[in-house]
Amino acid sequence: MIKILDASNKNFNSSLENLLLKRKKKIQNNKSSVSKIINDVKTNGDKAIIKYEKKFNENAIIIPNQKEIKKIISSLDPKIKRAIDIAYNRIYKFHSLQKFKNISYVDKLKNKLEYRYIPIDSVGIYVPGSTVSYPSSVLMNAIPALVAGVKRIVMINPGKNGKQNPAVLYAAKKCKISEIYSIGGPAAIAGITYGTKKIKKVDKIVGPGNAYVASAKKEVFGDIGIEGMTAGPSEVTVVCDKFSNCEWVASDLIGQAEHDSLAQCILISKNKNFIDKVKSSIVSQLKELPRASIAKTSLLTNGILMYVSSDKEIISLVNRIAPEHLELNIKNYKKIIYKIKNAGSICVGKYSVMAMTDYNVGSNHVLPTNTSARYSSGISVNEFYKRISYINLSKKGIETLGPSVITLANYEGLEGHAKSVKLRIRRK
Repeated sequence: MIKILDASNKNFNSSLENLLLKRKKKIQNNKSSVSKIINDVKTNGDKAIIKYEKKFNENAIIIPNQKEIKKIISSLDPKIKRAIDIAYNRIYKFHSLQKFKNISYVDKLKNKLEYRYIPIDSVGIYVPGSTVSYPSSVLMNAIPALVAGVKRIVMINPGKNGKQNPAVLYAAKKCKISEIYSIGGPAAIAGITYGTKKIKKVDKIVGPGNAYVASAKKEVFGDIGIEGMTAGPSEVTVVCDKFSNCEWVASDLIGQAEHDSLAQCILISKNKNFIDKVKSSIVSQLKELPRASIAKTSLLTNGILMYVSSDKEIISLVNRIAPEHLELNIKNYKKIIYKIKNAGSICVGKYSVMAMTDYNVGSNHVLPTNTSARYSSGISVNEFYKRISYINLSKKGIETLGPSVITLANYEGLEGHAKSVKLRIRRK
């Protein structure tokens, strides 16, 4: 079912590249349909959004009733509430430590330079909800925004017949979110970007989604801010050795595969026998999984079990794949961990399962996917700040530094720049 690659084979690199590229093309193979939806919303506003909501979510209600929301929340199992409370507190505490300090600097010429972090005014958090509900995604996106001081946080969450999941709504309430739009997909991204009669636009969108949502966010970027990464579909790479538990590892791969048929699950090991055991365990465990059909499709089309012979190969492969989640389920992780440069998050040791980080460890689960971990990071408090520089030059400062600026400006052919400095340092 799941593909096995041997790094010692001469066609290994081309086989791996083809598999990775095949998935990437599938993710990106929706641009024309996404563009069509976005343009429809730009032209027709609420009418277009309702059309797509009826088609994809059996929904005709854009803004859920507040009384209905309270009623739905009241029906939530107290155990779920307590679990959300625990997650909220841990995530908030860890993200509070991420706050940046403003910088103020005065040089010897009495020039004053400042660098200040300013919260973004308004943010829309996208919370998937077409097949399953993710209260954890509400917390992961909204809490860093709260910590940063964002004044207006809006939740976008598709619901059936305009009704959201009670846990999602409770998490939103916990995060002080009162503005909710019951919409999803590319139409939701367009609506929150450009605004309609019913939907107020925001300054930035964050949050994971399927391939269509990810594509839509890329399409509207420039008209609105998006997080500096590709968020979704999900990925995990697990590195194992002979000391790993094959059942545990198999369950880690399956746990990621059940997210989405385009999810990618990769195992890397120096032990062939272990790889075979994991493969058998996957087949066995899938029989008991409610979302088995999704997981099977993911593992069949995008899953890879890789045999390698050295730590050097492991390091090279992981940095090449740049996975969203990386599990170093090996005894000698200290030898390689700091040589891994490309990964959204790294779980170390046999007990540090990726699923824990999805909920209440305190770290963020909105992470770079589709190799974007090569140049970007997961959601943090920093995502919700703008950085502004403030410059206050002294008379001595411009007179001392100005001549070299004039030299460089003239060299670049920007005489207007040079003149604006000359006029200020000209002796009277």
